Amino acid sequence: MATDDMIQPLLRALSERERAALVTLLADEDPAVYRTIRARILACGPEAREWLRGYRLDNDPRLRRRVMEIVEHFGRREADNRFLGFCLRHGEDLDLEEGCWLLARTRYPEINVTAYHALLDEFADTLREKVSPSDEPQSVIATINELLFSRLGFVGDEQNYYDPENSYLNRVLDRRSGNPLLMCTVYLGVARRLRLPIAGIGLPGHFLCRYQTPVRELYIDAFGGGRILTKADCVKYLQQTGYEFHEAFLVPASPRRMLLRMCSNLHQISARLNDREVAAAMYGYVIALSK
Repeated sequence: MATDDMIQPLLRALSERERAALVTLLADEDPAVYRTIRARILACGPEAREWLRGYRLDNDPRLRRRVMEIVEHFGRREADNRFLGFCLRHGEDLDLEEGCWLLARTRYPEINVTAYHALLDEFADTLREKVSPSDEPQSVIATINELLFSRLGFVGDEQNYYDPENSYLNRVLDRRSGNPLLMCTVYLGVARRLRLPIAGIGLPGHFLCRYQTPVRELYIDAFGGGRILTKADCVKYLQQTGYEFHEAFLVPASPRRMLLRMCSNLHQISARLNDREVAAAMYGYVIALSK
């Protein structure tokens, strides 16, 4: 069994031989050995991630799993710093998609953001010849809905509404399912690429998109398959859910407010699941975005 005397604190550059010795012990069956070696590797700092990557395809499944856990630990720590910096540097009109990807990397540090960008670009390109800002709003909405909900199969996740994956854009695109806010985020991502006058509307307990022209105002329930609502429908929904209507409820949410709401949702969900690490991180993001 390894002891602290067997492996000195590793705060300096390691030789290849030393690295190999650590990796060998990382796969030890004894949990105490694993904890000791993991702590030593973490003490090396983020540079350890680079020399561990080569073991992610090792034949030993235990070693692969433990290497990935450590690599992702460093990735999440780095992503946490980047996202906090983003929240503190940018104002109300921050880049929502960039914020979503930075948030996603705090949970999934290895995601390929470029590929997800390309996927949203592809959705928009499929629609580009079919819709125009000068078209009738109902026609535009119907065309977008046909692609997203009929052909691509996006659907609001009513069965597992509080699943954390419903709040991360990468997982929503993977699973084609999410909560109201993230379903609207996908809808807005496509609309932005097509230069359509669509904004997010943060109702209490729900989230919608609004298509606004000088003469028309339509609301889109992306969580409900893109069904079209009127202002009267929104007022009725609020009354049925116990809220007194205020015009402020129908004011477009800024990208910063949307990102704040995502983090707030995740904070509540992780607290309910007793995931203290994620809950603490999300609380920090909420504080940063509330400033």
